[in-house]
Amino acid sequence: MAEIDVYGTMACSYCVRARQLLDSKGVDYRWINVASSTALYTKMIQLSGGQTVPQILIDGQPVGGCDEIHALEREGRLDRLLSQN
Repeated sequence: MAEIDVYGTMACSYCVRARQLLDSKGVDYRWINVASSTALYTKMIQLSGGQTVPQILIDGQPVGGCDEIHALEREGRLDRLLSQN
């Protein structure tokens, strides 16, 4: 299985939607709440290049946010990314 990191905040509806999609896939992921940590927010930007939440990384590679992960699902490409070793 791929290693998945989701950077976001609890109050973000896009973060909720992204997590719901991952939950529906039954995959484990690491939830990293950046709301109260400037250091984690800075790390998120450095790793993903994005300044908005959520930012999702699969095996260390940024895939974008909520819209992007749902697009991968619609295109039939998400399952392949999630099952990488």
